[in-house]
Amino acid sequence: MSGSHANQYQLLTQRRFLPLFLVQFLGAANDNIFKFSFTLLATYAAREWGGVDEQVASFLIGALFIAPFLLFSATSGQLADRLDKAWLMRRVKEAEIVIMALAALGFVGHAPGLLYVCVFLMGLHSTVFGPLKYAYLPQHLDAQEITGGNGMVEMGTFVAILAGTIVGGSLIGSGPEGPKYAAIAVLVVAVLGRFAAAFLPASPSVDPHLRIHPNPVSETWRNLKLAHEHVAVFNALLGISWLWFFGSIFLTSFTPFAKDVLGGDPAVVTLLLGVFSIGIGIGSLMCERLSGRKVEIGLVPLGSIGMTVFAIDLYFSSRGFVRLHDVGIAQFLHAPGAWRVLIDLALLALSGGLYSVPLYALIQSRCDRAHTARIVAANNVLNALFMIVASLMSAALLHGGASIPELFLVTAVMNAVVAFYIYRLVPEFLLRFLAWVLTHTLYRVRGVDTDRIPTEGAAVLACNHVSFVDAIVVMGASPRPIRFVMYHRIFSIPFMSWFFRMAKAIPIAPAKEDAAMLARANDQIDAALRDGELVCIFPEGRITDNGDLYPFRPGVQHIVERTPVPVYPMALRGLWGSFFSRYGGAAFSRPIESRLRRGVRSRIEIAVGAPIAAQDVTPALLEARVRDLRGEER
Repeated sequence: MSGSHANQYQLLTQRRFLPLFLVQFLGAANDNIFKFSFTLLATYAAREWGGVDEQVASFLIGALFIAPFLLFSATSGQLADRLDKAWLMRRVKEAEIVIMALAALGFVGHAPGLLYVCVFLMGLHSTVFGPLKYAYLPQHLDAQEITGGNGMVEMGTFVAILAGTIVGGSLIGSGPEGPKYAAIAVLVVAVLGRFAAAFLPASPSVDPHLRIHPNPVSETWRNLKLAHEHVAVFNALLGISWLWFFGSIFLTSFTPFAKDVLGGDPAVVTLLLGVFSIGIGIGSLMCERLSGRKVEIGLVPLGSIGMTVFAIDLYFSSRGFVRLHDVGIAQFLHAPGAWRVLIDLALLALSGGLYSVPLYALIQSRCDRAHTARIVAANNVLNALFMIVASLMSAALLHGGASIPELFLVTAVMNAVVAFYIYRLVPEFLLRFLAWVLTHTLYRVRGVDTDRIPTEGAAVLACNHVSFVDAIVVMGASPRPIRFVMYHRIFSIPFMSWFFRMAKAIPIAPAKEDAAMLARANDQIDAALRDGELVCIFPEGRITDNGDLYPFRPGVQHIVERTPVPVYPMALRGLWGSFFSRYGGAAFSRPIESRLRRGVRSRIEIAVGAPIAAQDVTPALLEARVRDLRGEER
């Protein structure tokens, strides 16, 4: 694993990432060249290609592709954890060549039965490859690269889906020789995929003695229980599966939406798919920048809000659209309201990218490395089930008389309800969102050596206390949840009370004020550290009135004497003079303009020092370290 912390674009120049990106891109493209080519033949030339009703054929192709995810995901996750992932990827790519050779025979020989078999086999190919891909990334990317790496893979996947669909449609639409051209294309792309796989670096087994259990039901249940050991990970799985539910409704509705609501021809369908794919890709790429190159689940609520808002507006924009009559792209773009429809669709998809990438990164960073592939495999089963439910719901609503725009509206409202439920179960998502909003709208926050904050294991963070939002800024800089130790009276402030209770902050009081509360706080701190959590304390014991540090109290020393863990000194720079500080008087008590030294979008910094061993911690040493980190900037 490299320590260079390459950004997401630099990763494309490195062997540890580029081969995987190419293998994934080519595989996704080939899936869609093959499936879309066959779907067009089965629906528009049904008599020649099997005589199956076009709607039945389209449903059958989709069902055959999804079936392996239900049947073999559990086994594929076990194989990915037991075997070298690069070796297994090469075997999967060799299998793809064989499958595409059979598909080529089916195209050339007009054998729809053989092509249906190949659809199932390509579904199996994707079933095995999915867990490999997501388990490979944390083996080769470090903590600062996980989000960007996932963003690049997500972007590449949707661009590949778009490219494969366009290529497949173009080949079949080229005339009588279309099936032959499709046969050549899928074979060539499969061979290119195997060539790219040859350059994958070794990815050793994380559990070489793992026993393979072929029962998909029991093993999927076992894998879900592994995920449930971490509440945030389990709910991330549900969140990803919900995105598949949400996305499948929109993707499968593009054709009837374009035809029956907008009045466009098949080219307009391609336009909608293109806008959606590009939107997902842009949103995925934005995650690294917006996250500050860490796993930032605060983007998930931002994404879900966008998905709801723009899906609702898509309902209104399409409801008011004056239906055209079988027009192409040029005529559609000149129609009143067309651009609003496209912008809604693009921003909805962009929000989906912001939503999904952090969830995948969270799973990879928080679950046990030895279980990653199996947990992703269980997620694939959930994804398939959610897609099936989405199809049934769509069919029921449309059969009941609902229009496509009304289906979009129902889905948007459901998304809001599901988001509220998940964020209520796991407040960390919402808390990180609030931290992200504060540190990306009110202020420009720069981290200095924030990668020193440990990604796992117990530790105490000790920081100077400048304002009422210090905890939120510290939370935003951390790659994982923090238990804050806060003076109990802050819990009487309305918003602060809600925030710190949601964050499971530990209330504390001096012994002379409430000895029983102090004892409870010490017990809670000990329990948190024994559980491997991060605990943050402000050793001054109060917010500064003059911008300078107050003498550090011995609380941190007492904590690490009871539970020896490293202590990380931290310093906030630039918050003195903000609306949330006591600059010019009590915080929140005077008009903003009369008490601001630093306004909106001011730059603030958070610096993290080298850890201090538990046995070396003293109030004087800790204060000196924090003072040095802060420097002259208050």
